[in-house]
Amino acid sequence: MRFVLAVLAGVVGGSAFDTARADPYRWCAIMGGGQDGGMISCYFVTLDQCKATVSGVGGFCRVNFSYDGRPEGSPPPAQRSKKQHTQKPG
Repeated sequence: MRFVLAVLAGVVGGSAFDTARADPYRWCAIMGGGQDGGMISCYFVTLDQCKATVSGVGGFCRVNFSYDGRPEGSPPPAQRSKKQHTQKPG
């Protein structure tokens, strides 16, 4: 029982420190609609892959808003410090 609790604590503790990963897929297919509600699939690396998927079934492709261009698992970009702007008396 202690072993199970230790493993569970390790899994929970390890997942708490996992960093967010960017979505590696640049394109989303928006298909269907109407009464069925449609479907969004954002698993396309190239625009041609997306277009091939929507061809014949109707729909369109759009950029995946979660895509940031970094390879999956790469570190996040460095945060730039914000400079405070002061107004000159005028």
